[in-house]
Amino acid sequence: MRPEIHVTVAPELQLFVNSELRRKRAPVAIDASSSLGHVVESLGVPLTEVGRLLVDGRPARAAHVPAAGESVEVRPVERPQQVPGAPLRFLLDVHLGTLARRLRLLGVDAAYESEDIGDPALAALSAAERRVLLSRDRGLLRRREIWAGAYVYSDRPDEQLRDVLSRFMPVLAPWTRCTACNGRLAEAEKDTVAERLEHGTRRTYDVFAQCTACERVYWRGAHHERLETIVEDAVREFGGPAV
Repeated sequence: MRPEIHVTVAPELQLFVNSELRRKRAPVAIDASSSLGHVVESLGVPLTEVGRLLVDGRPARAAHVPAAGESVEVRPVERPQQVPGAPLRFLLDVHLGTLARRLRLLGVDAAYESEDIGDPALAALSAAERRVLLSRDRGLLRRREIWAGAYVYSDRPDEQLRDVLSRFMPVLAPWTRCTACNGRLAEAEKDTVAERLEHGTRRTYDVFAQCTACERVYWRGAHHERLETIVEDAVREFGGPAV
């Protein structure tokens, strides 16, 4: 019979584990050689979501090799989460396009791949550009080469946005990024962008901005009221410059 430890998974993380592990001090078989981090991941919990690990009430590292009879507590990441070592920037997988556009709307640096470039390439990009990889794919978040990562808990864009903002508390600068490419926006004179506008737009609007990267032009069109609501709600709850 294999040796066992007793694991308590915090309520916030129990969606990752099976029903047997959702009770306090659930028995888990170990092989006496695998690290605690490996054991936790084998239960279904991505290490990106793990905050403190306690062994018999004392803080332990993911590299700790558990011994038979130990009691382990798996706690969630504390919010707001600090990501030291680089400016706070994000990389989103192919399934999070709406979230990427909303983060950009708020001025948050959010790179996004609209085509599926594959998990290895995403992980490598996260490492190369030191971006926090956001995904609902647990397997992707388990890749060792990612620089930092976070699981997106909801499949609803409104809840996804609140989740990311409450977890990382990025500085908000609404209306400063291109929602299409993540580039910076700059004020644009009407005459300089006129050739890019439909006749009705040229006749109706006078205030424009243009992306310094892809040159897309923006104005306060019919869709602006809906976007403004997203911005106002985010700034009210998570701070930022006046809208």
